[in-house]
Order: sequence, then structure tokens, then C-alpha cells
Amino acid sequence: MGKITRFERTRLITARALQLSFGAPPLVKIIAGMSALNLATAELEQGLLPLVIIRRFPDGRTERVEI
Repeated sequence: MGKITRFERTRLITARALQLSFGAPPLVKIIAGMSALNLATAELEQGLLPLVIIRRFPDGRTERVEI
């Protein structure tokens, strides 16, 4: 996983937690009592999220960070 900012990390976790709360299948084994946020954090830490961050810079260039 490439280097991501704390803001990008928060955005990824909350977006995935929302997906999980709407019924998306989890990508890690569920332990009793885990919240959607805990599941999303575990998925991110294990590198299982199929998400991409696209950074746009003021000079017009873009950068893709595969998660």
C-alpha cells in the first residue's frame, strides 16, 4: 500500500464502513461484536480494499494510489 494521508485513510475507512452497513460482504473474517468501522479498518490494514485514491495537483498532474 502506498503512503496515504490521515485524511485519505479516514475517508477510505468511512466509505467502506458505509458500504458494509448497507450490506456489502466483508472481506475479512467477522468476529462477534465487530462494528462496521472495525471491519473497514481491518480490511484497510490487511490491504484488501479494492479502492484507488486519485490525487489531483494544482499544476494539472494526477497521481493514482492503489490501496
